[in-house]
Amino acid sequence: MIVHVIRRAFSARTIGEVVVATDDERIARAAAEAGAEAVMTGAQPSGTDRVAAAILNRRGWEIAVNVQGDEPMLPGENIDVLVEGMRREPSVPIGTLCRPLPAERVDDPNAVKVIRDVESRALYFSRSVIPYPRSRKEAALLWRLHVGIYGYRREGLERFVSLGPSPLERAEGLEQLRALENRMPVLVLDAPQESWGVDTPEDLERVRRRFEERDRLGGKIGS
Repeated sequence: MIVHVIRRAFSARTIGEVVVATDDERIARAAAEAGAEAVMTGAQPSGTDRVAAAILNRRGWEIAVNVQGDEPMLPGENIDVLVEGMRREPSVPIGTLCRPLPAERVDDPNAVKVIRDVESRALYFSRSVIPYPRSRKEAALLWRLHVGIYGYRREGLERFVSLGPSPLERAEGLEQLRALENRMPVLVLDAPQESWGVDTPEDLERVRRRFEERDRLGGKIGS
């Protein structure tokens, strides 16, 4: 799976370097074989803390993009949209992406939801459906599925990891709530293409079927 993620990262126009941050030697070996640099970080409380451990001591980067290792079909175009969107909004320390929420995943706690304000800043992330569908027709227009990717400016990354896990983060098991709870704006942009994260065995089977379909069509899906 990590090899597919690395290939997606390399396909982005805006990415200059691909680094895999891990505490597992097996992942590090697979990353190196796929052409990425592997950095051993030891145990970390969240993915963002792991990114910080890997790159905060490096110089010369403007925006770090955290592509989660369970997103084997994340298109490079989605990475580019996030980077370019953050470049247009230099005051925003953190950015991420979303997609329309499929109706069948409304009640799925593994499908993280997000709602935004009029400037595309996150209001809240949750494993529960938000907003509550008192009027289902109106709520459905606002439902968005969070895509597992983050962009960080150096100062945003430094502040985030200095705060430590927050009460909302611990309650929902969502690290991005640490930012909102501490008044750090999170830019939420629309992802131009679909992506399938792997959170459950069912997700894994779904992704395998998509790869099989891609192979039948000559590499036109998720390539």
